[in-house]
Amino acid sequence: MTLYPAFLDLSGRDVVLIGGGSVAASKLEGLLTAGARVTVVAPVISDAIRAHDVVLVERTFQPADLDDAWWVVAAATPDVNRAVANAAEQRRVFVNAVDDKGAATAFLGGVIRRGAGEIAISTGGAAPALAGLLREGLDAMLPQDLERWIAVAIATRSEWKAANIPIIERRPLLLRALEDLYASKTESAAGSTAKALGSKERA
Repeated sequence: MTLYPAFLDLSGRDVVLIGGGSVAASKLEGLLTAGARVTVVAPVISDAIRAHDVVLVERTFQPADLDDAWWVVAAATPDVNRAVANAAEQRRVFVNAVDDKGAATAFLGGVIRRGAGEIAISTGGAAPALAGLLREGLDAMLPQDLERWIAVAIATRSEWKAANIPIIERRPLLLRALEDLYASKTESAAGSTAKALGSKERA
C-alpha cells in the first residue's frame, strides 16, 4: 500500500473524536492546536478531556455522529473502532484509528514543528514506534534556527513571485539566500573578533 501524504487544514472544521480515555486525550491537543471544532463521543469521558473546550456526547457511538465530520479519530475498543470505520466509509470521511491499522484510512506520523515548518514521518501504521524514533533522529539533525530559514524563504518567495521568476529557477536562488544568511553571520562574528583583538593590542 502506497499512501498519499498530506497536511490537513482543520481550522474551524468539525472533527469527531471517538473515545474518552487517555489515548483519546493524547490526540485532542493536536486537533485543538490545528483549530478544529472537536466533538468527543464516549460513554465515559476523562477529566483530561473535560478540561478542554470541546463538545461532549456521553453515550456509545452512533453512525450519525459522523454526519458533519471532516475528520474522525477513533480511540476506542477494536469493536467500536470498526463500527466507526464502517460509518466513515459510508460517508466518505477519512478516519485515523489509533493503533488499529485495520480500522484506519488515514495514518498519523511523528511530527516535528519549528515555527511554520512541519515534518511528518509515517510508516503507514505498521511501526509507529519506529516513526517516533525517526522523528527524534531528524529533530536532532535539523538546524536550531530553522525558523530563520523559513523567514528567508517567505520573504524571497514574495519577491520572486512579483518578479515572475519561474518556480524551477527559485530553488538555487533560495539556496544562495540561505548561504548569504550564514555568510553575513560569519562575517559579523569575524568582525567582532577582530575588533576585540584590536582593542587588546591597543591596550
